Amino acid sequence: MALHTKLEILSPENLTRVHEASLEVLKLTGVVFKCPQALETFRQNGARVEGETVYLDPKMVEDAIEKAPCTFRWEARNPAHAITLGEGFAVQPNGGVVDVQDEDRGRRPALLEDFANIQKLCQASEVVSLVGSFPVEPRDVSAEEKHLQVTYTILRHTDKPIISYCSYTRQVNQMMDMVEIAMGGGKYLESHYAVAVSLNPLSPLKFSTDATEALMAFARRRQPVMVLSCVMAGVSGPIHPLGVVVQQNAEILAGLTLVQLITPGNPVVYCPASTAANMKIAGYVTGPPEAFLINTTNLQLARDLYHLPTRTMCGMTDSKRVDCQAGYETMQNLMMGMLSGAHIIHECLGVLDSIMCTSYEKFIIDEELIGRVMRIRRGLEFTPEVLSLDIIAEVDHGGDYLLHDSTFAHARDFWAPTVSVWEPFGTWEKQGREDALTRAGRRYRAILEEAPDSLLDAALEADLQAYMRQAAKG
Repeated sequence: MALHTKLEILSPENLTRVHEASLEVLKLTGVVFKCPQALETFRQNGARVEGETVYLDPKMVEDAIEKAPCTFRWEARNPAHAITLGEGFAVQPNGGVVDVQDEDRGRRPALLEDFANIQKLCQASEVVSLVGSFPVEPRDVSAEEKHLQVTYTILRHTDKPIISYCSYTRQVNQMMDMVEIAMGGGKYLESHYAVAVSLNPLSPLKFSTDATEALMAFARRRQPVMVLSCVMAGVSGPIHPLGVVVQQNAEILAGLTLVQLITPGNPVVYCPASTAANMKIAGYVTGPPEAFLINTTNLQLARDLYHLPTRTMCGMTDSKRVDCQAGYETMQNLMMGMLSGAHIIHECLGVLDSIMCTSYEKFIIDEELIGRVMRIRRGLEFTPEVLSLDIIAEVDHGGDYLLHDSTFAHARDFWAPTVSVWEPFGTWEKQGREDALTRAGRRYRAILEEAPDSLLDAALEADLQAYMRQAAKG
């Protein structure tokens, strides 16, 4: 029985007022789209367009919300890994990180090998549901071929549902082509949701050319679009948290409306990811409590008013090392993400330094933290049997439950840690006095050593490589 508690920041009446305020922003202030095709799409559907600014009528926006599905099945090359988004709780890799670190080699620029390693860890993970994304920026791949190389790497090492990344029309179509080849070819994407894109508005109230082209390309090929708004209160949005809620909602709804104008009924994932800036330096931080007061309010809108699938960033920390600060900020954000009712969480697998670095060891530690959160979210089963009245009567006063048959039958039902130590001090001391960081390092290295070189058969490898060679020629 899943946990029923969901955080509610605003009353239903105030939630409606936030929705109405967002519609007013879209109607009177509008949103800039740096893409002539998008402007023409809006114009042909009756929106007022002046220059690059689109002014959206409330009815157009609300019609678009109605058309967007509340759930969709996200296919995987291994059907056992397919999920229904909008139900349950999924975990995806990070996005936007530039460096990696481990305890052996320290912090360094990420390479394609690191990108592959993180995909292997995601594939082996029991808590990670989605793969791909852009967990690290590989510095050893040219900009012209990066989209091909990372997509090939994802397909070689994973068979779970895939998240691609934002780029221009030609590149995103090539990435979708490669996924389609891996899924069996033909016109697979026309009738299956298999690869999503995550894209960001350029706050305040603007969509860049690459974000708009990616949105339109994925919508035209009937693939899910994740619209992620990341406003910094006091820098790229109002200083007041509720003002950020309104702006963030307006940005996401503008992207959602464009998707529905292109392909009515196409899935859109509502992704609030804003924060309060560090006003000492006007800098980006991920750990302030206000961040989740903002994002939980937006998630409440998506959940209670719009009935959309949602994703949010949680598990982040501003700490530079895997230390106490990393632990308490990560767990704060993970718990808030779970209690907010988000359907996907991300930026929660090894991130450090305000999403600038991924730690291999923290990836493993974060898996355990996510496991704890997932167990809490699952709640308690409620049946006559688990009330244990017959067991209590049988054991009676002062009895021993340890040797009771029910204890033997269910002793392995409890959640257990992967790197935390629960044994007594003496046992821990005899085993070498290892801390969690050391045990996590040993675990990630073992996973990578045991990972297969490729999950693709030789024929599919050859087909993908041939496509890449042709695509690289332009």
